[in-house]
Amino acid sequence: MGISNIINLLGGLGLFLFGMKYMSDGLNQVAGNKMKHLLEKLTRNRFKGFLLGMLVTAVIQSSSATTVMLMGFLNAGIMDLAQATGVIIGANIGTTITAVLIAIDVSAIAPFCIFIGAVMALFSKKQTQKYVGQIILGFGILFFGLKYMSGDAAMGALKTSEAFQGFITSANNPFLGIVIGIAICAVLQSSSASIGVLQVLALQGLMPMDFAIYLIIGINVGSAMPLFLSAIGAKTNAKRAAFIYFVFDIVGMIIFTPIALLTPYCDWLTTLSSNGSVQVAAGHIIFKIVTAIFLLPFVKVIVRLSEKFIKDKEHESQLRFMYIDKKISENSFSTVLQIGREVERMAQLVRKNFVMACEGFAANDISAQREIKENEEVINWLNHSITDFLVTITSHELSGDVSEYIGKLFHVITDLERIGDHALNISEHTELARENELSFSDDGLNEFRDIYEKALELYDGSFNAFVNKKLPDNEEHQLHFLEDSIDQLTLTAQDNHVERLREKKCHTSSGVVFTKVLQDLERVGDHSYNIAWAARKDKDLIRQI
Repeated sequence: MGISNIINLLGGLGLFLFGMKYMSDGLNQVAGNKMKHLLEKLTRNRFKGFLLGMLVTAVIQSSSATTVMLMGFLNAGIMDLAQATGVIIGANIGTTITAVLIAIDVSAIAPFCIFIGAVMALFSKKQTQKYVGQIILGFGILFFGLKYMSGDAAMGALKTSEAFQGFITSANNPFLGIVIGIAICAVLQSSSASIGVLQVLALQGLMPMDFAIYLIIGINVGSAMPLFLSAIGAKTNAKRAAFIYFVFDIVGMIIFTPIALLTPYCDWLTTLSSNGSVQVAAGHIIFKIVTAIFLLPFVKVIVRLSEKFIKDKEHESQLRFMYIDKKISENSFSTVLQIGREVERMAQLVRKNFVMACEGFAANDISAQREIKENEEVINWLNHSITDFLVTITSHELSGDVSEYIGKLFHVITDLERIGDHALNISEHTELARENELSFSDDGLNEFRDIYEKALELYDGSFNAFVNKKLPDNEEHQLHFLEDSIDQLTLTAQDNHVERLREKKCHTSSGVVFTKVLQDLERVGDHSYNIAWAARKDKDLIRQI
């Protein structure tokens, strides 16, 4: 086998890998979001998750991509490890669809697919049609690359290579076969591509089944490599998901290595078809299905095993993302879910601070002062860090809905941060009042509590509307009425305060603090209503106060 044969082989392999990736990306664009919504909604039952994992992976043609999606859902708290494990097991079966397509061998229509796909991808006006063209074009390139690899100018030359023939005829070491399989998959970063190369060799009669079976086992073990790489530096649950994926393949190796060694399993595979490509595909599919059937009843055991090997990190600083994982931010759908959970975390801290500050003012109590300041530090960190992350995300290609949502998030987290500032102001006003032994009239405190309760109601209603991404007209009117009520009550309270000053029922120093607290409450209402406004899909511009 000369240099020209190697170059032709590498060229065919490059076409095959590019076609697979291009087709997978197109499938992801056309059906990916629907699949992701299904994953989010239908994974509460492990068996449904198993079937859904098969479906999603069969559609998007990548078990690794499905598992990376799950990592995002795990970080966002949408599902737990037990639910994700069922999907991972199903994903391992769904990925075998590529081997089935290769075994069928539709390479004769590859040039036609390339022409049709290129025309659609280049000249279609609708984006969806362009993506469909991308799928067809990728499909054609994939099989054209396979055909080129198997030709006499590439792998076909191995038929006359004495060195290769000598290696194959003497290759009977299971350990060597598994190691070579792992190495091939580690290099190609795709079990489907690695199995495809093996199928091309088998089709040429260059890969006897009694050695190919160990390569299949090794390729499946090596398929965990991309996930391990993506899990480096990732969050705990992402690492556990990668570990679970690896456990699947290790268990498969433990099951099938002795079967291949001690039983006539390989001979039986050869009786299924005279086509070597079909034999390899069958061996690959049986490996996945048998391993899945064996492991599915032991989901809880696998989860406990992952938790034992990958322990939770203790005493971590609160100045960190709890849901966003920058290592797996390529998937826009799961990333948006993670961002949403992080913003909810920020909103909960803001609400907690607002309540503690207002209750402290009403009771002249500063015992929560330290906690309020610690929470404010986290709120400020989240404000800057989420904003920076959103800037990074906007550099990726985003769908219209996702882009609009992220645009609104910039405004929402700013409003949350400002509400946090006003809560801190109220807390500091309370501290100042205690230091100077200032007191407030019962009427004034009642007015304060009335405005505070309405501001809290407005905050809760506004943020819930944003989380649910909908704000019907009747609810908007209610929230708007609350904001108007806060404004009116604030003006009334200020007038009443001036009257109390005239009647000398209130000290001037107390009045200054009281007026500033009322202003903070009024601003909280304004920023809360901004958040509600962002929930409306028909609003092109965010109302800014």
